[in-house]
Amino acid sequence: MSEIGSGTLGATRTPARASDQTSRRASGRPASARTNRGPAAAAENRRAILAAARRLFAERGFEVPLSAIAREAGIGQGVLYRHFRSRLDLAIEVFDDNFLELEAAAADPAPDAFDGLWRLLLAQTVREAAFVEMAVEAQRLEVTYDGDARLAALVTLALGRAQAAGTADPALTLEDVLVSWRMAFGIVATAPNPAEAERLLAQRLPRPIPLGQPLAPVTPGG
Repeated sequence: MSEIGSGTLGATRTPARASDQTSRRASGRPASARTNRGPAAAAENRRAILAAARRLFAERGFEVPLSAIAREAGIGQGVLYRHFRSRLDLAIEVFDDNFLELEAAAADPAPDAFDGLWRLLLAQTVREAAFVEMAVEAQRLEVTYDGDARLAALVTLALGRAQAAGTADPALTLEDVLVSWRMAFGIVATAPNPAEAERLLAQRLPRPIPLGQPLAPVTPGG
């Protein structure tokens, strides 16, 4: 289905026929105000939706109304639903870039690449807590979503390499890392602002911790 894009008015106008006037009254808008730009409009609209969703997910969280995303993108809500059937579908595509970043970090052959992957995961969580909320929603709805498997594979790859190089605690497991990440999300979700979240994460979770090991203490006024 093609989408509707903006058009331009001509310099001169011919008198409208009765059928045209009837059509305009039925649609509630001038017939010459918008033109069908087909696939070009569809591609532009999709890019606008994704950009608007990324901004608003970061600013207002995963539950931001889809109507607000449509307004931010400058399109109607019906256009948004033609591209994305649900909030989760939209979020999965928005945050696919996060996985591209994580994949690049995990592929780094350096022995300390696991530390880099962990820092990136924390930075993404601070920047876009909706990334975690999306994963939780996908689990709750039991939809087909490979995000958990992708993240587990990346962590397993980088952690195994780091343990082999002696740069990661040999007792650390995949489950430890994922639980530590969820703890990090809790800090981000309850911190008064991103700067405080970053400070607390740097002090309490500089690295993932094995289950049963206490968090690092917070330095007063640090």
